[in-house]
Amino acid sequence: MQNHSIRVGIASMGLHLPPLALKVTDLARLRGVEPDKYTLGLGLQDMALCPPDYTVVELATEAAKRALSRWQGKLSDIGLIAVGTESAIDMSRPLSAWVADKLGLKGAVRSYEVKHACYGGTLAVRQALEWKLANPQQAKAALVIATDIALYTENDPGEPTQGAGAVAMIIDEPLIAAIEPKSYAWSEPAFDFWRPLGEAYPRVDGAFSQACYQRAATECFKALIAEDESEKILAELSALCFHVPFPKMVKKAFSQVVQHFGWNEQKIAEFYKTRVEPTMSWNRYSGNAYTASLWIAVANTLRGLTVGEKIAAFSYGSGFGSELLLLKAGPMAHLGEWAKDIEQDMAQRIYIDEHEYLQLRKDIVSPH
Repeated sequence: MQNHSIRVGIASMGLHLPPLALKVTDLARLRGVEPDKYTLGLGLQDMALCPPDYTVVELATEAAKRALSRWQGKLSDIGLIAVGTESAIDMSRPLSAWVADKLGLKGAVRSYEVKHACYGGTLAVRQALEWKLANPQQAKAALVIATDIALYTENDPGEPTQGAGAVAMIIDEPLIAAIEPKSYAWSEPAFDFWRPLGEAYPRVDGAFSQACYQRAATECFKALIAEDESEKILAELSALCFHVPFPKMVKKAFSQVVQHFGWNEQKIAEFYKTRVEPTMSWNRYSGNAYTASLWIAVANTLRGLTVGEKIAAFSYGSGFGSELLLLKAGPMAHLGEWAKDIEQDMAQRIYIDEHEYLQLRKDIVSPH
């Protein structure tokens, strides 16, 4: 029988954004679109971009190195490496093998890749958590990485939401945050977003995908609230983090969720402004990083929290699968050391113009 009295969670975190970026206002000028459509309509500022030779492997490896550098354990203490991604570079060899090779991680280690669109990173976290809970006597930790590069065809409605990034987490002692063993999942088979074999860019049914996302969020929060009072349950949470394709999509989903519980517009606006919108400040500058998007928001939210503060994390992946997790801040959350990763990457970021962006697209023969 599993011993759920054992506390497991995030012991260390590392983040990485790629070296290039394009302001969405420059993309708007290139596409002949009013800039407010992207900045206000979608809630975005920058698209994080990778040079042609910069893949999800580089993103994941750097994030992992940063997480490991803050952890008091040794590389030999890692017993599992799982990489959640929808930017796989091989149909057989897992992305974890490339990352493990760069880290020098080998031996008695479980290594694999997890795929379920943007939900894959959360599934990897859950599997690592359950692996720890199932083996309470073992001293090994898990290294979980969510890493992706999002690119769309030129002039696609999703183009301004493009982005990239990676979040690495060591699942062990809950120094940064404990993850509750109980979670709330919901899935339905759907073709709202998919990428057939051999195709470089995804196919998207935008309106349908947003409807699926809202339905999934509503069902997961209904399971959390159950027969209790929604205001009482949500008031116990310092923040609600969501998967962030773009911030305005989160706003619509949150509104849909709490409208189900009978909230009025004023109450929705106040809660969103204080407990949802602030979680996405880093996402506005990363763009959609698929599996990493939720965890960028979670990392942003955990920094500065006092011990015991609780947050929710809603994960969604097209196809579709979703899950709502609850986290409780640990003793090292208030330090927010991983914020230095974002500060460093933003300080070193090179902004390209729209003409360089078009050339970059040509140089990327096969997006990863």
